[in-house]
Amino acid sequence: MESRYLQKELGTCLTQGLAEVARMRPVDPIEYLALSIYKYKENVTMKLKRENEMAQLEHERELALLEQEMMERLKAEEIMFQQQQLEFQLELEMQEKERKRIEEMQQAQEGVEKEMRMNVVKSEEASHLEEAIADSGKTLAEISDRYGAPNLSRVEELDEPMLSDVALNIDQD
Repeated sequence: MESRYLQKELGTCLTQGLAEVARMRPVDPIEYLALSIYKYKENVTMKLKRENEMAQLEHERELALLEQEMMERLKAEEIMFQQQQLEFQLELEMQEKERKRIEEMQQAQEGVEKEMRMNVVKSEEASHLEEAIADSGKTLAEISDRYGAPNLSRVEELDEPMLSDVALNIDQD
C-alpha cells in the first residue's frame, strides 16, 4: 500500500530527480535531489496556476463573446424597432394626409352644393321677379321696397351733342 502511495505521489518527481543526479553527478547529490524536488513542486504549481489562468481567460472570452452577441442582438432589435417606428409614423402621416384630402373634398363638395343651391334660389327669385314684372307691368323701382332703388320713371336723359369719329379726327389734324 505504501509503495502505491509513494509511486503515485513521488514516482515521477523522484524518477526525474534521480535521473538528473545520475546524469549531472553533483558534489552533494542529496541537496541536489532536494532542490530538484522543490523545483519540480514549483513547476507543478506554476503549471496548475497557468492552467487555472487559461481556464479563467477562456471563461472570460466566452462571456465576452456572449456579451458581444447580446449587444449585436440588442442593436439589431433597436434598428428593427426604429424601422417599425418610422413605418408607423409614415403610416400615420399618410392617414392624416388622406383624412385632410377627404375633408377638403367634402368641403369642396359642400361649397359646390351650396353654390348650386344659391344659384337655384337666385334663378327662382329672378324668375319670380320677371313673372311679377311681366304680370304687373310695373317698373323695378315700383316692385322693390328697398331703400335707394332707382326710380326709372324719374331718370332724365340729357341731350348731348354727339360727335362722330370723323369730326374728332379732323380737329386733331
